[in-house]
Amino acid sequence: MGQPDLNLLLALDALLEEGSVVGAARRMNLSSPAMSRTLGRIRETLGDPVFVQAGRKLVPTPRALAMRDQVRAAVEQATQVLAHGAEVDLKLLERRFNVRATDEFVSIHLGRLLDAMATDMPRAMLRLSPEEDDADGEALRSGRIDLFISASRKLGPEIRVQSLFTTTFVGVAREHHPIFEDDITLERLSRWEHINVSRRGKSTGPIDDVLEARGLRRHVALVVSNPYAALFALQDSDLLLSLPKHLARSALAAGLRIRLFALPVPVETVLLTQAWHPRLQSDPAHQWLRHTIRNLCNEDEASAAKRSKA
Repeated sequence: MGQPDLNLLLALDALLEEGSVVGAARRMNLSSPAMSRTLGRIRETLGDPVFVQAGRKLVPTPRALAMRDQVRAAVEQATQVLAHGAEVDLKLLERRFNVRATDEFVSIHLGRLLDAMATDMPRAMLRLSPEEDDADGEALRSGRIDLFISASRKLGPEIRVQSLFTTTFVGVAREHHPIFEDDITLERLSRWEHINVSRRGKSTGPIDDVLEARGLRRHVALVVSNPYAALFALQDSDLLLSLPKHLARSALAAGLRIRLFALPVPVETVLLTQAWHPRLQSDPAHQWLRHTIRNLCNEDEASAAKRSKA
């Protein structure tokens, strides 16, 4: 068996990313007929159509979709090998970062991160994906994601982890909620219906354990998968919500008609971290992304410390 033509891998990556022969040809500085011939060679090599006609568009086959992340990871790794020791001009670098991040990080820092990218790495793109259960860091190992920003968790011994900031939970209610008419106790907290935020659809949390120990129980009337739906749901209702403090403050600063209150229960401090696979440790673009995110979080923590002393 002869050596595989690695140019086909680059072409396949461009086709999967662009979703069209014309777009892939433009990315690879080829003519459309040349890219069509290359697609034919890819089909012959893989024994799969790769793309099929659907109306006026080309759509990837199931095998092509299954290969997408593997192809992207292979191209990025090959690029790093060939670029070793070379000076990288971030302003000219075309790069896509697949980032899995908490809603809290996105709501607080995404705007400033995009501003920094527009200045320092204007041709780069962020592709955000929601948090999922990934206890063993498999998404980082496989290259499906390049960076994982989440509450601290075990991801495997080889995964690099860096602390970003800590937060706690606070209560959230609409601006003129009757709960603010008196001291907020566990008894009064359990009197109103609650919203629970859970990607897995869970209706209970640590607060329920505390209530149960006091012979109390709350009624969770609504479970949503993200905090934004929860925040809008309580605008015109008497529902109560608990959220990470930084995220709740961001919603308040954005002008939502809400008030925050201290929960009358012991609240756990949550550490948020960023994690990545060692293969990206020395990659200049990934280094820039990690350092920029860390600096943004440090600036936010410093500002919060100044506010608390004022």
